[in-house]
Amino acid sequence: MDTRERLIESTRALLWEYGYVGTSPKAIQQRAGAGQGSMYHHFRGKPDLALAAITRSAEELRDRAEAEFAGPGAPVQRITAYLRREREALRGCPVGRLTQDRDVMADPTLRRPVEETFAWLRTRLAGVLAEARVDGELDTALDPAATATALVAVLQGGYVLARAAGDAEVYAQAVDGALGLLTGHVH
Repeated sequence: MDTRERLIESTRALLWEYGYVGTSPKAIQQRAGAGQGSMYHHFRGKPDLALAAITRSAEELRDRAEAEFAGPGAPVQRITAYLRREREALRGCPVGRLTQDRDVMADPTLRRPVEETFAWLRTRLAGVLAEARVDGELDTALDPAATATALVAVLQGGYVLARAAGDAEVYAQAVDGALGLLTGHVH
């Protein structure tokens, strides 16, 4: 991994763990094994590097979700695969946690990839739900957009509940509950 990549990956990890304010350029450099000159050779400063790290986390979330949404099986099977995918429940979502970071949300440039990622996720999931309705797999009374938003909220809320309880099983319960509600509309 080259220096630029080490800087981005180090910043991603630090943002996930400590947030924007808690991620200092010195900590990034130490974690990446890079000097100040290297950091400023590749990035204009902390905001520029943070944007690259947030964008990378957002792209990774979308890529992993798309792998399940476009995978094999009927639409509800693909949604189930997405919801049940192994996640680090006690660490939280690397993109979702950024919504709690006041400094990221206050900066339109840093906020944009977070906002766009969740908009994409809700839209893409709604598309899979709509496909399930068209295929006759789900009840036509089910609103794909509202259901997609609820499912994303369950995942993000599941992270919060699991972290509060210090128990990843709470996250699994949230997913099981959401799937129970969804399968109640399966034909």
